[in-house]
Amino acid sequence: MNATVPTVDLLIRNVRIVTCAEAHCAVMPQGYLAVSGGLIVGFGPMGALDPRVQARAELDGEGALLTPGLIDCHTHLVYAGDRALEFEQRLEGASYEDIARAGGGILSTVRLTREALPLDLQAQSARRLRSLMLHGVTTVEIKSGYGLAQKPELKCLQVARSLGQQFPVNVRTTLLAAHAVPPEFSGRAEAYIDEVVEHILPEAARLKLADAVDAFCEHLAFTPAQTRRVFEAARAHGLPVKLHAEQLSNQGGAALAAEFGALSADHLEHADEDGIRAVARSGTVAVMLPGAYYFLRDTRPPPIALLRRHGVPMAVATDCNPGTSPTTHLPLMMNMACTLFRMTPTEALLGVTRHAATALGLGASHGSIELGKQADLCLWNVDHPAELSYAIGASPLRERLHRGVQHAV
Repeated sequence: MNATVPTVDLLIRNVRIVTCAEAHCAVMPQGYLAVSGGLIVGFGPMGALDPRVQARAELDGEGALLTPGLIDCHTHLVYAGDRALEFEQRLEGASYEDIARAGGGILSTVRLTREALPLDLQAQSARRLRSLMLHGVTTVEIKSGYGLAQKPELKCLQVARSLGQQFPVNVRTTLLAAHAVPPEFSGRAEAYIDEVVEHILPEAARLKLADAVDAFCEHLAFTPAQTRRVFEAARAHGLPVKLHAEQLSNQGGAALAAEFGALSADHLEHADEDGIRAVARSGTVAVMLPGAYYFLRDTRPPPIALLRRHGVPMAVATDCNPGTSPTTHLPLMMNMACTLFRMTPTEALLGVTRHAATALGLGASHGSIELGKQADLCLWNVDHPAELSYAIGASPLRERLHRGVQHAV
């Protein structure tokens, strides 16, 4: 314990701590953790706790497992309506591409999101955010991408910011205006990219509504050259980038993301070894999205063995969205990452804590239990960390703390 902090705001006793600061995720039995000013100021074995320490509040963990709060580093949380009918169409044989070309897919959600009033959009999105929090999420990335024009894109980002003020959760916003070609630009993708780089992105940056910029580099969306233009504009405005890369085909997106030092390259089912090598050199995080893989009944998993071989950190996220991953259960995504992609439970846990924080540019302050980091924490009624990935759809969360404050679950 830091001797200069004789009194702490919160002292958690009798917990088994998994710091997620190391690759093996070892369990520290019978530990304590101290919080002041929303930050972790001490932790260790109970026997090392200075008996003179005074606490304004105490929490007896009764042997529960203590981990960092979970981080969902890839969501499309803000949208209106649903796409249940498209789910039926896919079961009847239509492909994702078929539905998109017929005017469904992303564009159907765009229509509903554009029409929604901000308060209605916030209410619908709040329900999804509450569900994420009930499963242990303390930090969430929220993308735009269902406005595809300046006013509705900014509306989505403003709603995302408002959610972060309304709820005890850290919200990071990402501008995904380059998600699809909107109907008014049909057949004129290059002209829409002009709109993104000359108007939408600069205004989002001016209003400080975006923490990062993303794009969908795919044959159904934007070419590598068009994506490059978006990334160059983001760089000019001082915003880091992320990329939907190699989900449906190999467009060289992973290498492009690496070239721009992207925070993350997400999906990667069709990435090749050259792309993985580039991502490894750049320090870019690979974000695994098993919900979309499962929901689309994909058969080509991301190249986990290549990612391991080249030392690429792997995050895991829900990809919460109405069309391809309508889920708000991050622990379930951990299970799917293990069962569908053959990640280990340790990799999955690091994927929703330490590596997810890095994928959001928050590695210095979030994602692990270390001195000086934000006290976002979860207490779990499990005996071993692997249980968080083992049980299908379980919800063993006991306590969720945001900045060292308990919140009902």
